[in-house]
Amino acid sequence: MFTGLIEGIGKIGGIRRTHNEMRITITPLFDMADCQLGDSVAVNGVCLTVMEIRNGSFSMDVSGETISRTTLGSLKLGESVNVERALRLIDRLGGHLVSGHVDGIGKILKKEQVYQSWLIRIGIEEAISHYTINKGSIAVDGISLTINACEKDFFEVNIIPQTGMVTTLLTKKIGDPVNIETDLIGKYVEKLFPKGEGRQKERKVSGIDFETLAKHGFDR
Repeated sequence: MFTGLIEGIGKIGGIRRTHNEMRITITPLFDMADCQLGDSVAVNGVCLTVMEIRNGSFSMDVSGETISRTTLGSLKLGESVNVERALRLIDRLGGHLVSGHVDGIGKILKKEQVYQSWLIRIGIEEAISHYTINKGSIAVDGISLTINACEKDFFEVNIIPQTGMVTTLLTKKIGDPVNIETDLIGKYVEKLFPKGEGRQKERKVSGIDFETLAKHGFDR
């Protein structure tokens, strides 16, 4: 689990591809001396496991499934990536709960400077926009951001100077892809409280429906 508050930038120092999988090596540009084998680290918002540590760099395997659902497959040597280590229970939750399990890929449609901040519009599929709400949380390349506006095919976020300085987002150009993870809580709420026909079917499976409740004195 992560917070979406990026710890620092890493540089891609190695890429090794095997069939439909790959191993990437990252050199962090900040102190990660306590990094250990097996640690979970989010790279551009994708949760990966440290498999090797050598000379201040760490290597991680990327499965074919992860490559197919994220932007990691298009990484290049020397490219900068956002890095965040897993949340510790004693840490402050300054962003929001981020799992590192990407829902899909968005595309930057608009990038406009507004005073000292930047307004960025990101195009998304309707399946993702289903989980976006005004003033809700969203992770873009692992960065915890607040949605300022959203429609069925895009959302907009504001990038303050501090976020721009410590992440890679402002280096992106119009048309560039980014990893998107929607709010974890919203997905669980939908699963627990299905609507319409699906909700009725779940009640019948449990053996409890409105008619049964009415017989025992409960009103709708």
